[in-house]
Amino acid sequence: MAKDLADYRKSYDKNELVETQLPNNPFELFEQWFNEVEAEGGVEEANAMTVASIGADGYPKARIVLLKHFDQDGFVFYTNYTSEKGKAILQNNKVCLSFFWPNLERQVIIRGEAAKVSEEQSTTYFHSRPRGSQLGAWASDQSSVIPSREVLEKELKALEDKYKEQPIPKPDFWGGIRIAPVTFEFWQGRPNRLHDRILFVPEKDQEKLHWKTKRLAP
Repeated sequence: MAKDLADYRKSYDKNELVETQLPNNPFELFEQWFNEVEAEGGVEEANAMTVASIGADGYPKARIVLLKHFDQDGFVFYTNYTSEKGKAILQNNKVCLSFFWPNLERQVIIRGEAAKVSEEQSTTYFHSRPRGSQLGAWASDQSSVIPSREVLEKELKALEDKYKEQPIPKPDFWGGIRIAPVTFEFWQGRPNRLHDRILFVPEKDQEKLHWKTKRLAP
């Protein structure tokens, strides 16, 4: 089986990324880009991001999750803490996030350090989810081997009966993870593969944190 992709070609010419137009804070640029991606349309889930971590076996693994909150403290998503992903991140909290927004020919890559959010924040978000999603968090022993899909469906039905007309408690093994950024890299597609890449790195000046930019070769 083989497929030659050498003729796949695309010209990137929708925008540019120049230092004179950048805010001083990369969080502001991220929010600006996120809003522009949503306004442009054509991306079904602008909050979809790749989370890459290192597992206990030493191999990197990347998967798509949904960003649920971001602010100056970092980027938050929710997961089962006992899943392969949860265990890997909590054992080695150095992770990488990446966003790809093809409608505006943009990528953002964020390296950072992970930590659990507060139980209060996790509980508030859990109860904002549809009941089916709340029950699904209980029904799935995420990443474990199961004999069939029917096992999941039976467990879900049992939980529906158990919590019928009752509030569903948040599992203690489920909650949010916040990634506090260490660096941001913003990538804007440009013609002739001479893409714009701007790296934001933190620096301290008299104990005050600010961000310095560096242009990277494409």
